[in-house]
Amino acid sequence: MRLLRTPEERFTDLAGFPYPPRYVELPDGPRMAYVEAGPDDGPPVLLLHGEPTWSYLWRQVIPVLAGAGLRAIAPDLVGFGRSDKPAEVAGHSYRRHVEWVRAFAFDALGLRNVTLVGHDWGGLIGLRLAAEHADRVGRLVATNTGLPTGDQRMPEVWLRFREAVRNAPVLDVARLVRAGCRTEPSPDVLAGYDEPFPEEAFKAGPRAMPDLVPTSPDDPAADANRAAWRRLSTWDKPFLVAFSDGDPITAPMRPLLERAVPGAVAVTIPGGGHFLQEDTPGLLAEAIVRFTATGSA
Repeated sequence: MRLLRTPEERFTDLAGFPYPPRYVELPDGPRMAYVEAGPDDGPPVLLLHGEPTWSYLWRQVIPVLAGAGLRAIAPDLVGFGRSDKPAEVAGHSYRRHVEWVRAFAFDALGLRNVTLVGHDWGGLIGLRLAAEHADRVGRLVATNTGLPTGDQRMPEVWLRFREAVRNAPVLDVARLVRAGCRTEPSPDVLAGYDEPFPEEAFKAGPRAMPDLVPTSPDDPAADANRAAWRRLSTWDKPFLVAFSDGDPITAPMRPLLERAVPGAVAVTIPGGGHFLQEDTPGLLAEAIVRFTATGSA
């Protein structure tokens, strides 16, 4: 697999993101980047971003978690942020992304009893990880995400998004982020989402991810996701469904999670769009802190 690496100078002077990068070399080649804050011996919280963002998405959540004594860890998925980027769309698969994050979190960092927070694709990956490695996960937070199996039709707004990504001659990452927010991010913040992608060749990850979401019953990831749902239906640890009140893309997944996971608790984050970390970061961070401490919403 041919890998690209974004020059480090692209990440200097990012708005509100002072955390120095750390790196893990994965066994099959890619280097994964991450940032962390909080006490080294604090309860670990793994913050998984999605499409088309990177750990920068969590920049306003991280200090709240760290201030509460939690060890906040935010990796960049392979293909995003400072992590290595497969040069071809074919370098990405759902299975590979699950394995890359598993190797990062459980092998390299050795995390145990972790609170796993998944947003967008971070949830598609994180819910699979939790189902398949429940012994390493202490709590789960699903925020504006889901676990599609291809057995139900995806929302029209998401299908239009997929088509836009497929057909865009130039993929405007900042525009995608802006479209998912209810409050207008500043130009500096939007520039921060563009920085990982200096040229179109670096955008195989954002271009690949929509087509990796299972949309038919025979999708390559469908069986594994169905198995994950079966395991989650017997989940016996704290589970928080923390969705915003303004995300048409993932809203249909909320009731499915609430019904399927025993003992799931739910909180609605008012005023947030899809990227609630931009719209209402304090409310989301407070919900995570409260849930980590008490297991309740």
